[in-house]
Amino acid sequence: MKPSGLQVTQLLKAWSEGEPAALDKIMSVVYQELHRMARRYMANERPGHTLQATALVHEAYVRLVDQTQTSFENRAQFFALCAQVMRRILVDLARTRHAQKRGGDVAPLELEESLAVGKERSRDLVALDDALKVLAAQDERKSRVVEMRFFGGLSVEETAEALKISPETVMRDWKFAKSWLRRELDKETPHGA
Repeated sequence: MKPSGLQVTQLLKAWSEGEPAALDKIMSVVYQELHRMARRYMANERPGHTLQATALVHEAYVRLVDQTQTSFENRAQFFALCAQVMRRILVDLARTRHAQKRGGDVAPLELEESLAVGKERSRDLVALDDALKVLAAQDERKSRVVEMRFFGGLSVEETAEALKISPETVMRDWKFAKSWLRRELDKETPHGA
């Protein structure tokens, strides 16, 4: 049975007010949705990746437990945070892997809602993360739209709800950000790759 938005919102409010057990309840209520989000991430990782979807959800939970300031008005904001945490976990792993092993050809990253990516996704993920940081410095909201749509798999409506903007603004920001990120990532791609 899928949890109601009200049930999740009430649990989020309890967690925001300092009730630590509320996070456990939230996780049990939304676990399937988080696992689906994690599977989406992991389906596009390199074959033989050491982290599995279940482990990604559990690592996200461990990091969420450490959150000291939490304030959510709705489930979309919670899922946006989960997307951010999962992204951070995968980027950290990719950066660690690349610090250990440098070199090789760089495959270009396709920024599509379907997450169509090349074989070297971890390298692309690091490049995308770096580009998103530059975009965030210029326009935080557009960076958040990409994070929620691309990494979190949130719908236009859920993204709009989380950011308290209209769906039309989400679509404009999404279109602009994809174009901007493509240009940024193309700068990083070696000629002939």
